[in-house]
Amino acid sequence: MSEPSLGGETPSRPRASLRTAVVWEVLRDALDRRAEAGAGAGGVLEVLDAGGGSGKFAVEAARLGHRVTVVDPSPNALFALERRAAEAGVADRVRGVQGDTQGLFEVVGRDGYDAVLCHGVLEYLDDPAEGLRTIAAALRPSGVLSLLAAGLGGAVLARALAGHFTEARQALTDPDGHWGAGDPVPRRFTADQLSELVGAAGLDVTAVHGVRVFADLVPGVLVDAQPGARDALAQLEAAAAALPAFHAVATQLHVLAERV
Repeated sequence: MSEPSLGGETPSRPRASLRTAVVWEVLRDALDRRAEAGAGAGGVLEVLDAGGGSGKFAVEAARLGHRVTVVDPSPNALFALERRAAEAGVADRVRGVQGDTQGLFEVVGRDGYDAVLCHGVLEYLDDPAEGLRTIAAALRPSGVLSLLAAGLGGAVLARALAGHFTEARQALTDPDGHWGAGDPVPRRFTADQLSELVGAAGLDVTAVHGVRVFADLVPGVLVDAQPGARDALAQLEAAAAALPAFHAVATQLHVLAERV
C-alpha cells in the first residue's frame, strides 16, 4: 500500500501547535545539532521528507535555512506544498517530487540526506520494516531520522473513553492494533515495536517521545474557553512527552534516531 498524502496544518498554526509542538521542538533541536556538528555546506542541511504532503514540517525546516525535498504520491498535495512554500518565502529551498516509499530511489538518491522525516507514513505501508530500511538508506552516515507513527495505547484509550469497549479490546488484542472495519489506520505501534524496527533498519534510537498524550482527549471547547488553557496544555504535553509512562497512552509516538 502506498502511503497517503499528508496535508493539514503547519506547526505554527494555533490548533495544530498542540499536536505538533513536541515533534517540531525535538526535530528543530536535532537539525540544529547536526548543522553545528559540521554537516551540510555552511550549516545548510539536505533534508528529505518522505510522505510530507503539503509541507507540514518541510516549510518549517526550510525556514531554518535548510534545503528540503518532499516526496509524496499526491499531485494535489505537492501543489499545496508549492503554494505554502511560496507564501512562506522559501520556494527556492523546497522541492516537491511525486513518488512513494516503495519507489523512493527512483526519484531521490541513496545516502544523500543529513535528515529524513517519515511522519504518519509507516502505519500505512504493507511492510513497515522494509519501508523503514528504504528510508534509512537515504541517510548519510550519522544522519538523523525523525519517525512519527500511530500509537497503540492512545487508540485503545480513545475508543474506551468514547464508550466503544469492544473496539478498544479489539485494538488491544489485534496484532496490528486495528479496532475494526471502520478504523482508518491499518496498524499502530508500541514504543518498543518502533524501536525494534528502527534498530533493525541499522539506526540507533536516541529519543522517544509521546505525542498528543492529552490534546486529543481534552474537549476543544474547554481549551478555547479558558484563558491560558492552550498554553498550559501545550506545556503539559511537553512535560509528559519524554516520560515512558505516557508513551503507552499517546496517540502518536515520535522516535529520533541516527544512522550508525
